Amino acid sequence: MSAVGELASIVSSRKKGGPKEKHPDNKQAAVFMLPWVLGFLGITLIPMIASFALAFTDYSLLAPPEFVGLANIKEMIGDTRLHNSLLVTFIYVFVGTPLQLIAALLLAVALNQGIKGLAFYRSVFYLPSLLGGSVAIAILWRQMFGANGLINQVGGMLGFENLPGWVSNPDTALGTIILLHVWTFGSPMIIFLAGLRQIPEMYYEAASVDGASKIAQFFRITLPLLTPIIFFNVVLQVINAFQSFTQAFVVSGGTGGPSDSTMFYTLYLYIKGFTQFDMGYASAMAWLLLIIVAIFTAINFFASKYWVFYDD
Repeated sequence: MSAVGELASIVSSRKKGGPKEKHPDNKQAAVFMLPWVLGFLGITLIPMIASFALAFTDYSLLAPPEFVGLANIKEMIGDTRLHNSLLVTFIYVFVGTPLQLIAALLLAVALNQGIKGLAFYRSVFYLPSLLGGSVAIAILWRQMFGANGLINQVGGMLGFENLPGWVSNPDTALGTIILLHVWTFGSPMIIFLAGLRQIPEMYYEAASVDGASKIAQFFRITLPLLTPIIFFNVVLQVINAFQSFTQAFVVSGGTGGPSDSTMFYTLYLYIKGFTQFDMGYASAMAWLLLIIVAIFTAINFFASKYWVFYDD
């Protein structure tokens, strides 16, 4: 039988209800996806919808919510304590995050020089990222920077006198929490180190032949080729910094003091929702935080086309 005849017979058999291709059974995939779907619905999507609805209500947790329209938004516009919490959070994010990423990048470059025991050092420097957000480390930090803490004791041994209680002084309290944030550089450092190891060595060999110094190689080769990793770390760490809560809560004793100098936005949201039981206002604050994070993330993505370099 010719090829044309075979094709005609196949078409004819399909028209008559002949054998059809079997579609893969997706039941097993659906079973494996079910826990994630349930978690997404129960922990993320449904609570988000509920909080959006509560943002337009007066809800004290002790009585049914009462619809108040845009009253919570109008109150936020005139809430000076909320404005101060935004300022404190912006300072924390835009001072702490660059310092953290600079420390992480410099240490990653140092560890990428072929030192012995790289796995050990990588684990040791990553450890603060695992512990830095814990209550235990925040308590330890508060004790270290207290009036009679380790920092002042060491300063006294070195001849410094009348040192302040760093966490109880409005001028220095936020700085101690920023320092704690910088100390948790392990996670971005690991990501930087992975990016550095992907840069072809031939670029550095060619630069060395041309007489380029190590500093010139860093600024002309390392940084341009590492910009996708830098961009990823910037987006990730900015989002995480906006959501910081534990450090400010523990160091300030849950009050945001002294003089609201450590009143992070998330801490003020917690106080409104779970201390003053103004859950409707807290829900509106949560959506404002989501909008702020989304705006800065969009700005980062928009600006990335001007400074992020991709090989392809």
